[in-house]
Amino acid sequence: MKAIQISQHGGPEVLVPAEVPDPQPTDGQLLVAVEYAGVNYIDTYYREGTYHSQLPFIPGQEGCGRVIVDPADEIAPGTFVAWESAPGSYAEKVCVDRTRLVAVPQSIPHDVAASMLLQGITAHYLLHGVRETQAGDTILLTAGAGGVGLLLTQLAVAAGATVFSVVSTDEKEELAYAAGATEVFRYSEGLAESVRRRCGGRGVDVVYDGVGKETFQESLEAVRPRGLVCLFGAASGPVEPFDPQLLNKHGSIFLTRPSIGAYTASEDEFRMRAQAVVRAVEDGTLNIRVHEPYALEDARQAHEDLQARKTAGSIVLKVT
Repeated sequence: MKAIQISQHGGPEVLVPAEVPDPQPTDGQLLVAVEYAGVNYIDTYYREGTYHSQLPFIPGQEGCGRVIVDPADEIAPGTFVAWESAPGSYAEKVCVDRTRLVAVPQSIPHDVAASMLLQGITAHYLLHGVRETQAGDTILLTAGAGGVGLLLTQLAVAAGATVFSVVSTDEKEELAYAAGATEVFRYSEGLAESVRRRCGGRGVDVVYDGVGKETFQESLEAVRPRGLVCLFGAASGPVEPFDPQLLNKHGSIFLTRPSIGAYTASEDEFRMRAQAVVRAVEDGTLNIRVHEPYALEDARQAHEDLQARKTAGSIVLKVT
């Protein structure tokens, strides 16, 4: 089968099209023909070696497609499904754990189905797991026009929160406002001061920071005393080590670095969050914007554009 294979860690150039053997499902898995594969920042962490994966490997965690075979004969061949935790999804076929997939309603477009779970579940656990978002909460969100950012904005507004979004371009500013942001800021040294001024000098209740190194200090300064800074990504690189006393200096604030694995650790929790995302897409609470699909063999270009912040919304590879 055709796939994208990584034989050494590095930049986007290590994403190489290859012919590889078909994967073989275990009793706890299904073999699925991939139609679209989702492209996410976590894929760049595995590509670069920030997250460990034994070489060589096929990247990708999520996608959608039709079941080829279920060794347990529980799910019929041809059933259209989506998943968010199946390593090796940048390929024509992938093995998916039966407890980590959902059936896709006919009303959901396939490119949306391929990109709704990983980012949608991430937005859900950030708002309804890391802390329980309440009506009246104030939120500062970096990477506000990214895939997670646009979904988190929509879900936060639906929960009654006020969202201040941070973006890099005029086009992304328009997208952030369309998603429901109350005000949109640009990246600058005075970001925290601007946000605090907008909040009457108090600071926001929570900062969701998906950028990392370049914005972390501003995030600490923008949150209110005893507020929360949630570092959920590192688009600009990992945050450098620091003295925990810094959290006291900024008002006894809380800091967390969550992962989707920790917030979908059980089958029940995964199902709860996945079903919430699917329902939100079906009823229009979530409007998922998908960038023009890239071909499977153009995975390198997709990664280059993602890391250069040339894209907005979700990114997918068209496989079949």
